[in-house]
Amino acid sequence: MPLDPHASRFLKMLAASARPLRARCKPDERRHAFESLLQLGERSEPIAHVENLIIPGPGGSIPLRKYAPTEAQSEPAPALIYFHGGGLVAGSLDTHDALCRTLANAVKCLVVSVSYRLAPEHPFPAAIEDGCAAVRWTFSHAERLQIDPLRIGIAGDSAGANIAAVICQLLGEADVPPPALQLLLCPILDFGANTPSRRCFGAGYLVEMTEVAFELQQYLPAGSNMDDPRVSPLRATNLHGLPATYIHTAEYDPVRDEGLAYADRLRRSDIEVHHTCHAGMIHMFYALPGLIPYARTAWTQIAAQITPALCRT
Repeated sequence: MPLDPHASRFLKMLAASARPLRARCKPDERRHAFESLLQLGERSEPIAHVENLIIPGPGGSIPLRKYAPTEAQSEPAPALIYFHGGGLVAGSLDTHDALCRTLANAVKCLVVSVSYRLAPEHPFPAAIEDGCAAVRWTFSHAERLQIDPLRIGIAGDSAGANIAAVICQLLGEADVPPPALQLLLCPILDFGANTPSRRCFGAGYLVEMTEVAFELQQYLPAGSNMDDPRVSPLRATNLHGLPATYIHTAEYDPVRDEGLAYADRLRRSDIEVHHTCHAGMIHMFYALPGLIPYARTAWTQIAAQITPALCRT
């Protein structure tokens, strides 16, 4: 399918205004650019309640933000623990505030957004450690949060989907109930991949592969193993026991093929998996409903998929 005309217009606008994220800029500059980028297309929805929380973590306190939808489920409620994108060097609770509001209202569940430590100040495995700590804390404080521990899903987008996938693989070794599902939006699942989608769409389609390579340098200490499934969860040797998985990719996204490959591997491991490739879309389209109207259609589709699994009574 041709590139969506709204997505095409957005990309041309970025190119004309020199707004695309640039590799090798200072962390603060990159974070500001990412925040400005998401502000271009956000549509913040009313929400019933927002609560900011601070929990202990392995490297200090971890900020969380809990969202309650306008149409609440009966208590205790289902919930999604959400990890924001941003290439592991950018992104925050604020950059994904509008997205989490949309997600909570669409699925009619609580959303707990996690502010994990970012590289280069906090390289691998800091983000993974924070993510695991936030998941364990949410499960152990489910009653206080008015969450049903048997109806908690793990979700994330882009690099945050990498964290979500890694955590779901690690939870098999943790003393918490298994998550009800995992939701991965345009996930980066293999930082060392050399796929057709990376070659075809690695420049000019929002995500530049030169940026991804530089972000990886910031994230990984020297000598790190690219085959480590905590870095590239697609390379894990054992995928058995994972929860039902919902993967959403975009046709014109350089990391598209990683999502498809992960879906195929999960099926071969007898995991329930649902994969949707959104025709004509680019990376991060789901976070830009103000610029790419199809994002609202996608959220309706996502909600229709995961609500029955997450919100069963």
